[in-house]
Amino acid sequence: MTLLLKNGRLVDPSQDIDGPMDILIRNGKVARIARNIPSPAGKGKKTDNGTSILDMKGLVVVPGLIDMHVHLREPGFEYKETIRTGCEAAAAGGFTAVACMANTDPVNDNRSVTEFILREAAASGKARVYPVASITRNLEGKILSEFWDLKEAGAAAFSDDGRPVTNGSVMRRALEYAHSLDMPVLSHSEDPTLSAGGLMNESIVSTELGLRGIPAAAEEAMIARDILLAEYTRTSIHICHVTTAGSVRLLREARARGVAVTAETAPHYFTLSDEALRDYDTNLKVNPPLRSAADMEAIREALRDGTIDAVASDHAPHALTDKAVEFDVAAFGMVGLETSLGLTLKLVHKGVLTLPEMVLRMSLRPAQILRVPGGTLKPGSDADITVLDLNRFWTVDSGSFRSRSRNTPFQDMPMKGKAVMTIVGGRVVYRESENAS
Repeated sequence: MTLLLKNGRLVDPSQDIDGPMDILIRNGKVARIARNIPSPAGKGKKTDNGTSILDMKGLVVVPGLIDMHVHLREPGFEYKETIRTGCEAAAAGGFTAVACMANTDPVNDNRSVTEFILREAAASGKARVYPVASITRNLEGKILSEFWDLKEAGAAAFSDDGRPVTNGSVMRRALEYAHSLDMPVLSHSEDPTLSAGGLMNESIVSTELGLRGIPAAAEEAMIARDILLAEYTRTSIHICHVTTAGSVRLLREARARGVAVTAETAPHYFTLSDEALRDYDTNLKVNPPLRSAADMEAIREALRDGTIDAVASDHAPHALTDKAVEFDVAAFGMVGLETSLGLTLKLVHKGVLTLPEMVLRMSLRPAQILRVPGGTLKPGSDADITVLDLNRFWTVDSGSFRSRSRNTPFQDMPMKGKAVMTIVGGRVVYRESENAS
């Protein structure tokens, strides 16, 4: 199949391109990028030689977005999400690839689960899926999973996300083993002795609401440990869902010392503060929790200056039965695949990030951190492409989500900017005009 995308604005930080450019796609690969690529002879939208021509006038064409932190729930929790529905949500949100965490049932700590995830993802055909295998068997933090076997099966990284690896010796061995395989370790940085029983950020707000708090130190203490372990072992570490100003400071100081540490945050951490919890909306109950307004501003600044490398949704679908309960027993997490781009574009509209910087943090850097293809539209690369309409006004409607779950706190929020087309391997897997509700 041959596609020709004409008249669009190409934004590709990997090539330092931001301007009008056509893209020719052949056999699932980018064949050529140039201005004014001649259209083959033919009429209408399809030429005589079978080339489909797509007019991108007024639209922005970027390397396919990659969400490096999602929970697809399958196997084991299909009532919340399946790999198929998660991939459909990813495509609708503009993501051509996602990395899914290991906290399934059974846990992705063995070859058979990794291979199952890859088979189901291939069957969906909507997005590339990179399984993240567990650091430890059954997420228990005691015995390392079989890293080599998992890599051979197709795992892209290792993480016990959802649970911290509290044993420092185990984490040290994980970093050393993963480093020998050139595989990233993604750390859920939380000291459970400090966070135990907590429901939201520890602050004046938690006191006023009568909810037990999770102090910022619970995150920062574990980040400090993991940075020191990476520095001592001369390996690398990636920090998931950063939320506090203190964490940002630790990251900056580590980078200044030359430690190979990268980090991500999620859109809700630069969009909302703990003040939003005053209505006890369980959709705002997340782990780590929404922090203070000062922390939120620190996260925005860290994204702006590159201290935080990537934006990842931490897509955590839950059924109504998990959320429509008392706040203290409600599950942690919110869905994010279909709102992540819109929320991050708000930073672009506010001037916190430029559009190329946003693409860097949602495409190129995730690909680099995970060591997977993507993040570029250089000739010869996979034709994974997201097409944006920066002026498309829309309102969040959870009823139209492709995800199986609806646990979003952003219902009815107005947005400006949306993915209107998603292309994976040269094949259009989502088109706004065909999917709009």
